Amino acid sequence: MSRVLVVTGGSRGIGAAICELAAARGYDVVVNYSGDSEPAAEVVSRVRAHGRKALAVRADVADERQVRKLFGTAGEMGPIAGLVNNAAITGNTPGRLDEQSAATVRRVLEVNVGGVFLCCREAVRRLSTRYGGPGGAIVNVSSTAARSGSAGEWVHYAATKAAVDTLTFGLAQEVAGEGIRVNAVAPGLVATGLHEAAGLPDRIERLAPGIPLGRAGEPAEIAEAVLWLLSPESSFTVGAVLEVGGGR
Repeated sequence: MSRVLVVTGGSRGIGAAICELAAARGYDVVVNYSGDSEPAAEVVSRVRAHGRKALAVRADVADERQVRKLFGTAGEMGPIAGLVNNAAITGNTPGRLDEQSAATVRRVLEVNVGGVFLCCREAVRRLSTRYGGPGGAIVNVSSTAARSGSAGEWVHYAATKAAVDTLTFGLAQEVAGEGIRVNAVAPGLVATGLHEAAGLPDRIERLAPGIPLGRAGEPAEIAEAVLWLLSPESSFTVGAVLEVGGGR
């Protein structure tokens, strides 16, 4: 039986790693992206190389209409089994909070919090036994920044991830009895293109020595945690925020 997994922000970094590992574990994958279609197409090819179906769907998760279209398209592939809310932005303007524009902060909130809310809502409407659904799992991608605060760089981003943690726990209480397990993974410093895109190309080298393991994480390591929370092996795990940060 087809199992369709929707992965937001699935075209790069952690999202791409999640898509590929999900395919290896037997999921058909909807690769959501918001910008360049070429990386999304590459991820679709890697998913299909595992013998699974894949589809790239462009949608801004902060836009309600586009989110509804994303889930409608995903449903055409088969029954949705799960959702990974990975899409997030920093605003690409590192610095103190008093240096941030209102427009930047607003956009980060809309994507990182509003987008998670909208996608969770659509997933619940399809998965919950209350609506005749089969149940399933939702994994939100948070960040250890929710605890550390990211002072001097992305306080606004860190605040959105704290909101994701609260949303995760609250929603988990609402829908656990309806066949849906909701959890989150909170990565620490991970070697992706996010840092360079934000104008901090040396960030990984600068921060890695402060991690007990002495290095940044790899996207594949975060993907393993996400797939565990999606799997039956985590059947009694509900409302958890699993930190994957190398001890920091």
